[in-house]
Amino acid sequence: MNDVLSSALAHLRLEGALFFRSELTEPFEFESSPLALADALVPGTDRLTLFHIVASGSCWVAVDDGVRYRAEAGDVIVMPYGDHYVMGGVGSAERVSILSLLDPLPWMVMPVLRHGGGQGGGGRRTEIVCGYLHSPDPLFDPAMRALPPVFVVRLPSGPAAGWVKASIDYAMAEAVPPSNRSPNLIATRLPELVLIEVLRTHLASAPAIEHGWMAALRDPVLAPALALLHQKPQHRWTVTELAAAVATSRSVLDDRFRQVLRQSPIRYLTAWRMHLATELLATTALSVAVIAQRVGYDSEEAFSRAFKREQGASPSHWRATVSLRT
Repeated sequence: MNDVLSSALAHLRLEGALFFRSELTEPFEFESSPLALADALVPGTDRLTLFHIVASGSCWVAVDDGVRYRAEAGDVIVMPYGDHYVMGGVGSAERVSILSLLDPLPWMVMPVLRHGGGQGGGGRRTEIVCGYLHSPDPLFDPAMRALPPVFVVRLPSGPAAGWVKASIDYAMAEAVPPSNRSPNLIATRLPELVLIEVLRTHLASAPAIEHGWMAALRDPVLAPALALLHQKPQHRWTVTELAAAVATSRSVLDDRFRQVLRQSPIRYLTAWRMHLATELLATTALSVAVIAQRVGYDSEEAFSRAFKREQGASPSHWRATVSLRT
């Protein structure tokens, strides 16, 4: 992992806690709006980062665009901006609100969410550890949207994956609400450390991460430009249009991209599109043609050519290779 990324993540300010466990049996489906709980969990905040560690079983999760991201045991689902989401299993089930499944806050003991049509009937079980974090860092600014609204990370085999598994085991046995927590360093920092490891894996493939990508999120010229590219990757951006949208000149914008990110705005946009495409290929069932449209290509053929230039393989072959690895 490159030193720039490690250094940037080491300086992230994060606060959070594991706040409940879910024991779900097939079939199940529920919806949640984490921001509705933000003030109760972190008084005075308007932002919340949510993560779900799949301890056993499998599930899917979708935000308001309806795309279902699959997650298996060992995967970590991250919703960096606390967006409304739906979670479900393999079977079809009636959707319910998570608020109907949990006791009202504040919790004196760590709640366990138990839900599903298989209760008492032997349905397949999925266990999830749910946590929240709060950070003032621009990486988690809902207005910036530097990250996708939801992504799934599978840590590669090695020390990081082993450490996170050990953390899951600890959380399943020991975690309690923050108001009841003793001053135990491991319990206090567990969510932050888990998310740091997940972000380290996720961001390793982000475009220009080794050239100050996270620093660019604090740049008064680059930050609003990156926000637009991230929010609308499918748009046919030109440097002139992007510069006008962020109230600067074409030359100033181009210079800032090259100085900080070491590439032109359009080259960055292409890399970001490929970054999004790899996530969609790896964790959703969307067709290559649909993914091509979502990341800004008029045809599957044009997307496939661009993807092969970046990844060295066609989208279909790359997806098959990833599926075999997992």
